[in-house]
Amino acid sequence: MSVSIILQQMGVICILVAIGIYLYKKQVIDDRTSQKLSTIVVDVCNPALILGSILSGNMTATHCDLLVAIALGAAFYVILVILGFVIPRILRSESYNRKYYNLITVYTNTGFLGLPIAKAILPANAILYVIVINIFYSLFFYTHGMAILHSGIDRDKENAGTEKHKHPLLAVFNIGTMMAVLSLVVFWFELTFPPIISSTIEYVGNATVFMSMTLLGVSIARSGFVKSLKNVRIWMYIVIRMIIVPVIFVAVMYVTGFNTDSTLAVCLMAAVPAGSLPLITAEKMGQDTEILSSSIAMTTFMSVFTITAIMSVVSFLLLGS
Repeated sequence: MSVSIILQQMGVICILVAIGIYLYKKQVIDDRTSQKLSTIVVDVCNPALILGSILSGNMTATHCDLLVAIALGAAFYVILVILGFVIPRILRSESYNRKYYNLITVYTNTGFLGLPIAKAILPANAILYVIVINIFYSLFFYTHGMAILHSGIDRDKENAGTEKHKHPLLAVFNIGTMMAVLSLVVFWFELTFPPIISSTIEYVGNATVFMSMTLLGVSIARSGFVKSLKNVRIWMYIVIRMIIVPVIFVAVMYVTGFNTDSTLAVCLMAAVPAGSLPLITAEKMGQDTEILSSSIAMTTFMSVFTITAIMSVVSFLLLGS
């Protein structure tokens, strides 16, 4: 994976994002359409992309690589959980906003944005690490993440006038997580599907990059982006969480002898912007989501530049091309 390929692929992503902005401005995609398309991406296209990456035959990773990926995924989120308590204090955020900065530190956009970018710019074997990290994302969010969201609020007030939701732990068993686990089972036992099935999965998965990047453009177009520019803490967050933290991950992995595929995968997963799941969950709970929405808008826009720069530099240092 050369620097020129990364720049080219990120350029393509920028164009796709711009298409999304244009379609929203022209009212071809409105908020309702965006919500429905997001459901298709999350529940259909992204799971197909995960399984399709395993079935493609391009992956030459071993069982040992999978075990390393599981250990890395667990360590990755344990470290982020710790940083979730540290970074809000470095930012000196107000006490009532600390839990939100905590959440965007730990739960970034590893799935909706991270998977398509990984598919576009990472080597085939690196996708294995991306899949495992996304599994741990679900495991940690619906346990640790929900505990953080529930902290410091009145449960009776939160639940007043709202419908009863299933227990948060049950949400771990969503289609994305189940498809990721299925993909690892397919990888471990080297299972094959009939051509008609594998081809269908491939076609559906291939739609993920276009749809997700277009919807990302829609999200940027409708966000309070200009207002977010004035928030100094978000700028500090971008520097610390989206630049310094990925660089530290890469440095530690390089010194400790991890292979290039795992290092590139972890670097990308550490560099993606704030994710939308904390925002969606907080909205359902009736909490103030201004910081979350502003952070998502700013970090998503800036990620086009930060991811391009970081992945280009890291690729050059690791691969010399």
